Amino acid sequence: MRSIKVNLNKKSLSSYEISLGQAILDRTALLIAKNHPAVHHIVITDTNVGRLHGPKLLAALKDIGLKVDLIEFPAGEASKNISTAVDLAGRLLDLGADRNSLLIAFGGGVVGDMVGFVASVFMRSIPYIQIPTTLLAQVDSSIGGKTAIDLPQGKNLLGTFYQPRAVFTDLSYLATLPEKEFNNGLAEIIKYGIIDDEKMFRLLEDNMEAVKRKDPALLLKLVESCCRVKKTIVEIDEKEQGLRRILNFGHTLGHALEAQSNFTISHGEGVALGMIAAARISENSGYLESAGRERIEKLIQKAGLPCRIPENISPKGIISRLKMDKKKEGNIIHFVLLKKIGLPFVNGGINEKIIAPVITGMR
Repeated sequence: MRSIKVNLNKKSLSSYEISLGQAILDRTALLIAKNHPAVHHIVITDTNVGRLHGPKLLAALKDIGLKVDLIEFPAGEASKNISTAVDLAGRLLDLGADRNSLLIAFGGGVVGDMVGFVASVFMRSIPYIQIPTTLLAQVDSSIGGKTAIDLPQGKNLLGTFYQPRAVFTDLSYLATLPEKEFNNGLAEIIKYGIIDDEKMFRLLEDNMEAVKRKDPALLLKLVESCCRVKKTIVEIDEKEQGLRRILNFGHTLGHALEAQSNFTISHGEGVALGMIAAARISENSGYLESAGRERIEKLIQKAGLPCRIPENISPKGIISRLKMDKKKEGNIIHFVLLKKIGLPFVNGGINEKIIAPVITGMR
């Protein structure tokens, strides 16, 4: 088991460790019992992860003497809403949960977002930890304390910044991950290569077949690298006031595409398309050389991610969603753009007249 410390404000007690490795369930259970004591531990997961892995986690925690219960909710982005949050709060009360309880978010990004949000507001906040089971959650969403639920108008519009007490990343869960879900995480890994580490980008270019085969050593290297990049950025800018905005590369348009498609476009697919759009805007604006943009599009295609926006998704609808982005300021839509691979910057604002042709050209 490897350990990465996320060093945040000591006064807020929000610093924590990311522990990662292969087949670390027994060690995870021991560390939860030792470092995160509570009167009542409650695992919250979705129906997919609960069916595949819930019994083993529950058994491991009970075997070391913890009082533990498990709550499931329907899998999928459609569940990430206020109704599910209220339902979970009611079920926690039914189990007798109180401020001496600790929640365990066991699943992918939807579970992590939902459990973190509920933990941040239940009885004015109770602690939680993350056990991410998808590649996307392991490299990105489980780290940094962003919690959120969706509204009909868009994705992640109701949320909090609330850090977990710990993250336990077990790569063995990736063995049961469907290809589409694996690709969702792969999009985020590509993002890290684009915004921070050109060496990682080249590693992906040269080893994509091994990545797709889920080579254990290579995956551990990539996941650890992504975690280190994100933790460094979060340490500098916990509440997304400046530097942390670069983590949104590809996400501004990606979230709009997800919402406009009624989430038939997955998060990773939306981010992949968003990264291509951002690269094209960067090129059209004179920041990024065409060779860099071509490398980005080629790698995304090689990863098995989409490069075209479906014809049935209206460009006007996408732009209307962009105008509701939670990170906009007035009528200004901020985009993370590129000067080159490994050198992103936050643009002061992109005009709709620049965005629309790029969206149309990707259909």
